[in-house]
Amino acid sequence: MTAERVETTETTEGAGLRAGRVTRTADGRVILDGVSISPAPGTTVGLLGPNGSGKSTLLRLLSGVLAPASGVVTLDGSPLAELGRRDIARRIAVVEQQADTQVELSVLDVVRLGRTPHRRAWTPPSAADEEAVRDALARTGLADRANQSWHTLSGGERQRVQIARALAQEPRELLLDEPTNHLDIQHQLDLLNLVTSLPVTSVVALHDLNLAAMYCDRLVVLREGRVVARGTPADVLTEELIAEVYGVRTAVTRDGSDGRPHVRFLGTVSRPVPRQSAPTCPE
Repeated sequence: MTAERVETTETTEGAGLRAGRVTRTADGRVILDGVSISPAPGTTVGLLGPNGSGKSTLLRLLSGVLAPASGVVTLDGSPLAELGRRDIARRIAVVEQQADTQVELSVLDVVRLGRTPHRRAWTPPSAADEEAVRDALARTGLADRANQSWHTLSGGERQRVQIARALAQEPRELLLDEPTNHLDIQHQLDLLNLVTSLPVTSVVALHDLNLAAMYCDRLVVLREGRVVARGTPADVLTEELIAEVYGVRTAVTRDGSDGRPHVRFLGTVSRPVPRQSAPTCPE
């Protein structure tokens, strides 16, 4: 089954967050071209692909920050364009690659921002709000940093604060754009352990193929704005697919008891790799 055939089987009907054949252009260039994605509730879906393949743009379409030129993004069957921003924010939390502010805020202040969609304007935080914030700080290991200034944090610490803000939002869908950037190995593993343990549907853009293999239930691989493969990590992460999409030679092994692949990089591809049918599985 080819990737194009799989694309036609995607649907925007049903519960959850879905994109149906969405297209996005910028300055006359196609960024996404007919991409569909329908994560099963409670699963973690990894978005893979080289820089410029459209991962961040797809996440912004799924969050409603950008609108597709064609196609539709739906939440429980309703187009995002017909929903209010507050309604969307109560359901979908987003963690961008980088965040900054010129305002002097503490870690606690930033995490409290996650409760904004749940509060009426000018009303003080409720007991439920404060409990959600405390839980988010504890889950991300930031309880002892609550009163520290945002501007004194390292890049990795700021990323963890953004994760805490998203958790305080209590979403049912969580979108993360390269969340392991700036994190050391321990915190990369801690973060993805946390994300995959949450009772939410997560879509996460990753560059690290081995982290994607370890933590994602399914993968969607983008290249030049199109889906070239989708399926389980074992189905998708093959030496042929990695050579075609990333231009590198690898040795892919499946030695673990769970059968998940491990990728060892051997070097760049010395000559163009002929385009082949990408490994896929039906959604």
